[in-house]
Amino acid sequence: MLARLTEAYAPAADPVRAEGAAAYMKHIAPFLGIPTPRRRALSKAVLAGTGRPDERDCTAVALRCWELPEREYQYFAVDYLRRYVASCSSGFLPVLHHLVTTTPWWDTVDLLAAHVAGPLVAADPALAREMDRWAEDENLWVARTALLHQLRYKEATDTDRLFGYCLRRADHPDFFIRKAIGWALREYAKTDPTAVRDFVEGARTRLSPLSVREALKNL
Repeated sequence: MLARLTEAYAPAADPVRAEGAAAYMKHIAPFLGIPTPRRRALSKAVLAGTGRPDERDCTAVALRCWELPEREYQYFAVDYLRRYVASCSSGFLPVLHHLVTTTPWWDTVDLLAAHVAGPLVAADPALAREMDRWAEDENLWVARTALLHQLRYKEATDTDRLFGYCLRRADHPDFFIRKAIGWALREYAKTDPTAVRDFVEGARTRLSPLSVREALKNL
């Protein structure tokens, strides 16, 4: 599959677009410069005729893609994991940790948080204790993953953990943590606006202005 992937992506590279993409992403990684619609069409062709993977396959694809320098290969892996996360068990969590701490930036971490970490925890609630540890991690991307892993839970959101994580990391100085706190609250506000409003009002002196602004944006 990886051979097919590189054979499909490489000829579609656009150096001019690649430079613009790299600049937009603060040069976190080099890019091939393939527009998203074109990349996804190529990915569909690469996956044609392949069967449903097991966890070992998901691990191999993700790790191999992360070894390739250009960011589009990591996007392929993220899309692959989003599609087949149900094939993975709690044993995949160390692999996920590697992905969110290797060449990390919001473009991959946020999708992995909502579409991989979230489903893994939902399938095995015991992993919530791992998220508790991740929320306290010194690595901001690990902590951001914990903050955002319930983004798609809606009524199933564990509010004690959501609000608890927000309070525990409220004094974090980094933009990406403060933004994640606001985003997690804003998303849950679509389900229970009263709970979020009450929480923000009670914690306003502890939350950063950015977190408050993001949390209340749609209220």
